[in-house]
Amino acid sequence: MTCFARAVETGSFSAAGRDLGLGQPNVSRYVAALEDHLQTRLLHRSTRKLSLTPEGERYYADIRRILDAVDESESSFRNNADPSGLLRVACPTALAHAFVLPHVPAFLERYPQLTLDLQINDRYVDLVNEGTELAIRIGHLEDSALRARRIGMYERVFVASKDYLAKRGVPSTPDDLRDHDCVIYTLLTSGATWRFRDADIPVSGRLRVNSPEAVSAAVSAGLGVGHGPAWLFEKGLKSGRLKFILKDYFAPAVPVQIVYVANRLLPTRAIVFMDFIAEVFAKNPAFGSTARAPGDSEMGKA
Repeated sequence: MTCFARAVETGSFSAAGRDLGLGQPNVSRYVAALEDHLQTRLLHRSTRKLSLTPEGERYYADIRRILDAVDESESSFRNNADPSGLLRVACPTALAHAFVLPHVPAFLERYPQLTLDLQINDRYVDLVNEGTELAIRIGHLEDSALRARRIGMYERVFVASKDYLAKRGVPSTPDDLRDHDCVIYTLLTSGATWRFRDADIPVSGRLRVNSPEAVSAAVSAGLGVGHGPAWLFEKGLKSGRLKFILKDYFAPAVPVQIVYVANRLLPTRAIVFMDFIAEVFAKNPAFGSTARAPGDSEMGKA
């Protein structure tokens, strides 16, 4: 079961073998024996990658819960040892680089028996089927198979460079954005529709990107209006290069949450990570209920 699970999670028998210290032939042999025992194919094999069969998807979800429970049970008998093992955490790119990675050294120093697999990307990670214990996510929880622990809140703001506003004018209402170039973040849940307090406005622009950092860079370069958390634009706002716009129309703050599978036993390593990151975010003023960038009152007048 362990060999099969790690093959799924790492994407190959070779990577699973390195992870488990078994070697690729042994992993392949164990998975084949498991398939023979179950009398069903769990994986499609090719020279380029492994992929789950429908039966393999169901089986993986079941055994991931079993393996987590076994690991947690065994750890409780190790003389109350420190949390150990491999913890997989998915985190959006901008949040990871700005607020999580700087604190990873302290976390690993506190828990020397624990290994952290921090999966930094902006795609939606399926916790049920991908073997990842935790995910840090922005927005309200909509999946009933998951539970969430809120660690902060922030407003999504609207900004543009002073150069752009000098050329194109300052929008006074959300509806004015229909006549402006907007930098579209393609992985935003609402797509090319921006949410305001009392309306959802479809926007368009000549630049679409799949990275929050690219949004910030494009807005600073004067390519259009940007939308996102204030801390994403903090450098430009502090320097005065960027300005808040449409401040009276900001939508309610959105939560930042750590989510996990509701019916899966959480190992101790996951619990201590949640406690640690919750403490980190609680100390950061960027994640207060109406958090904006430092110096908001001055920058709003710039």
